[in-house]
Amino acid sequence: MKQKVVQSVVLLTAILMTACNHQNQNELSISYEKYTLDNGLEVVLHEDHSDPVVALAIQYHVGSNRELPGKTGFAHFFEHMLFQRSEHLARNEFFSKINDLGGDFNGGTWEDGTIYYESVPNDALEKILWMESDRMGYFINTVSQAGLEREKDVVINEKRQGVDNQPYGHTNNVIRKALYPTTHPYNWTVIGEMADLRSATIDDVKDFYGKWYNPNNATLVLAGDFDNAQAREWINKYFGEIKSNEKLPANEVQIPTLENEKRIFHEDKFANMPELTLVYPGPQQYTPDACALNFLTELLSTGRTAPMYLEIVENKKLAPNVTMYANAKEICGEIFIKVRTFPGVDLDTVYAAIQQAYKDFESKPVNPEDVTRIKNIIETQSYQGMSSNLYKAMNLAMANTFGGSPDMVVKELEMVNAVTTDDIMRVYEKYIKDKPFVVSSFVPMNQLDLAVSGSEKAEITEEKAEEQEMSSETGAITDDDSYEYTSSSFDRSVEPELGTLNPITNPQIWTSETSNKIKIYGTEQHELPLVNISVIVRAGAIDNTVDKAGTANLTAQMLQEGTATKTPEELENAFKNLGAELSVRAGKEYTTLSVNCLSKNFNQITTLIEEVLTQPRWDEKEFERLRNENISRIQQSMVNPQRMGTNTFLKVALGDNILAIPTEGTIESVNTITIDDLKTFYNSYYSPSNTCFLVAGHITKAEVETALKNISSNWEIKDVPQRNLPELISSTTDKFTFVDYPDAKQSFIVLGKQSMKRSDPDYVPALIANYKLGNDSGSDLFRILRLERGYTYGAYSYFSAAKNYGIFSAVSSVQASVTKESVDIFRDVVSQYYDNFTQEDLDVTKEALLRKEAGNYETLNSLVNVLTDVCVYDLPFNYIEQENDLLRNISYDQIRETIKRQLNFDDMQFVIVGDQSNMKNIQ
Repeated sequence: MKQKVVQSVVLLTAILMTACNHQNQNELSISYEKYTLDNGLEVVLHEDHSDPVVALAIQYHVGSNRELPGKTGFAHFFEHMLFQRSEHLARNEFFSKINDLGGDFNGGTWEDGTIYYESVPNDALEKILWMESDRMGYFINTVSQAGLEREKDVVINEKRQGVDNQPYGHTNNVIRKALYPTTHPYNWTVIGEMADLRSATIDDVKDFYGKWYNPNNATLVLAGDFDNAQAREWINKYFGEIKSNEKLPANEVQIPTLENEKRIFHEDKFANMPELTLVYPGPQQYTPDACALNFLTELLSTGRTAPMYLEIVENKKLAPNVTMYANAKEICGEIFIKVRTFPGVDLDTVYAAIQQAYKDFESKPVNPEDVTRIKNIIETQSYQGMSSNLYKAMNLAMANTFGGSPDMVVKELEMVNAVTTDDIMRVYEKYIKDKPFVVSSFVPMNQLDLAVSGSEKAEITEEKAEEQEMSSETGAITDDDSYEYTSSSFDRSVEPELGTLNPITNPQIWTSETSNKIKIYGTEQHELPLVNISVIVRAGAIDNTVDKAGTANLTAQMLQEGTATKTPEELENAFKNLGAELSVRAGKEYTTLSVNCLSKNFNQITTLIEEVLTQPRWDEKEFERLRNENISRIQQSMVNPQRMGTNTFLKVALGDNILAIPTEGTIESVNTITIDDLKTFYNSYYSPSNTCFLVAGHITKAEVETALKNISSNWEIKDVPQRNLPELISSTTDKFTFVDYPDAKQSFIVLGKQSMKRSDPDYVPALIANYKLGNDSGSDLFRILRLERGYTYGAYSYFSAAKNYGIFSAVSSVQASVTKESVDIFRDVVSQYYDNFTQEDLDVTKEALLRKEAGNYETLNSLVNVLTDVCVYDLPFNYIEQENDLLRNISYDQIRETIKRQLNFDDMQFVIVGDQSNMKNIQ
């Protein structure tokens, strides 16, 4: 078929200004070709042969803003439906085929669009083009009443999990109803109303498909390792004959106008502290105003000198943090301020603090250096957004759809670099100053006095668990109805063969060591001028006593609070001046200091890292603030059903010891920690001999060694205490542990046990054994609980193997009314897994896991993860090859023995979090 060429070859180049020196420029470029098929499908091709993977993204210009009142949630619901089946793909084959190809896939829907994407080894390109074209043009005849009803249950369980069963889950819906008129396309949430979803008919689905799932309403992007001419031929073959329908125009820009401030409240039965949200109407995406607002919200709320941070966090001590951001979309945007306070805080005081912060902001001019720092961060983030073929495919697809061309990426970056201090003040005056807004107060039950005064009760429809019903027949497996096939110029039932997979190159690791015994591990990747740095200190929660749990966590946080020569503000700005941000996080067994930076700034960044590691500030004021923030976070986690279940399960599996306590500690333990405890912990464990420096990216071994020379003279070696490993014994012999979560709309189920360490010979065999059980969306647990029964949005199982302990867990959040049935499925699937696992299962697993290697080392983050394995677990540099050899050669009998040892149901215990009324008769 003839192709109408709209644009042959364009070099997409964004000129990003470096800090304080506009003559020293970096160039971010991405080459692409764009053309349009006769049926209107826009195609963008970007070749990148650095890894043997290819990513496909199809962006449909349809989101919830295309819906109508009474028919909400259809765009998101339809995204789900397209994963069921199509004329030449049997039910649920899309899940299993992509997984078995060693690929990753998903879809996403928001107000303005729906995107589907895959990333697979490059030899599978024709297969995914075949599958995606089948969904675009050969889907609708396969929709059955049973399939429709089953997917309703899945989507409604997704809503329960993300909205109805979560603290503050209804905030988004409440704000939309107040901010937008009932006829505005953003008046309803993307997931929609349960009543609308339940009333959806097959005719509704067909009408939606006919209107929006057309080639002339879509952009297809390929990014990665493919042959251009061959890709064009396949795209033309599979997509070219799909018929278009009338192209409907996009919704017009509609920025809502508020006449007065609107105040609403909700008593949240799942919340344990108040939350205040302010929302202003804002401009649409891809506009200079939207860019300037991103700077404004950052300046108002983020950083030590931000007015809102100073007023709310530092001065008034009302909350652990404050968040402000602008969310620009196709039709208009929103400007959010969110403050989740400490317990018992009157939200009127937070409201007043925000107004005072505005006055403080107005009292002095915007500092141009702050604006430059934000541009520097965006520069680094722009490169990171191009770090994988999947990211590139999605970014190009969205820019083309909503910006009119892939080069809208360029224009938006040009707008970013053009932002001035005058622009920031202009949008402040235009959208914020003295403008009406929506005020939402979510307060715990029986604490209505904490809501902003003058608020009206929000209208929220809350489902009662005892009234839950399923749209599909409970426990039934969806049958496949017969259907009429759509005509095609070739036999689409013939699945394409795999092509030739280009060679997979594993990371080449180099090593070195400083004179003071810091071990250095590195690997080079020169695709982008980026470097990822990770400093591992073998000091974690396992090194704390139970009564001082949280000490490692607080010590890590304090390292970000300035140095001996820099205040917290000065340290933060020093990193931001270089387009970087510092992160220090403590885990169970080690602490990680992370920085992503441009390679040109590597030397300066390592100098700052050295200062952070060797010269902590130990500021008493910052310590008290951090301790209070941590207590607040612990309190928040106590009402999250997943956190409650996970924390309880750790205690059941590991016993009453430090490893069963969350890394952040408990309220009681954190209250006892002093700054002297942190100093003692630091002096005991932070030693160069206890540290690894990991670096991946656009830098050589010689350059790293040169940059780290000074750290040898500034950090003395010290003796590190030997770890006293706790005795790991389950805290109960009971098969079931129940945690009451009154009025829960779902039950969170964990089934598992203590398992092997990372060094155990069973580690790789156990991962192989778990693949079919619960590794991903092609596994047994996911298939039965979601795809066949509709009880949940997802179900998975994991082996989490650390250096000194291991856990196996299978988890799911299920509809409350089918808690017992779900527990029975967990029991049946796991207890029968040894008998049901076949040689064919093993063959499929081997192929899938070996193929995943093609894309396992595409990003700098994935390379740092490899280096982390070498550092933390003392693995050989060629451990990937060794483990892949084991995978290739392991026998069926060996895997069955592993299942018997590591997945024995009799050794496992259940933890269930939910309303106790739904736990009756479970045994």
